[in-house]
Amino acid sequence: MQRHEEFNTTVSESDIRQNKGITIVAYILFFIPLLAAKESPFAQFHAKQGFNLFLLALAVNIVLGIIPIIGWLLLPLANLGVLVLAIIGILNVVNGQVKRLPLIGDIVILK
Repeated sequence: MQRHEEFNTTVSESDIRQNKGITIVAYILFFIPLLAAKESPFAQFHAKQGFNLFLLALAVNIVLGIIPIIGWLLLPLANLGVLVLAIIGILNVVNGQVKRLPLIGDIVILK
């Protein structure tokens, strides 16, 4: 069992095992686990991390897309950083870990 501080509860091994597949989707389409696995603290945690990642990707693409030349040159690097964070999140799910993403994981937008 892992302590899940955001929900002030523990995440059971059976929760992780049962919801691992749907939870991986959280880093691609964050809202699927939010709707499909409402009872799973594991899936909800990663869905919220996926939402943070989505907002980061949206902000990066809007801000850097507006800035001529320098922004356009930095945009591929920023998107690569978003991809790396998504891979880290997916690896956390596959390994059954309740770990926040680096840089953006401490931001709580959805309660």
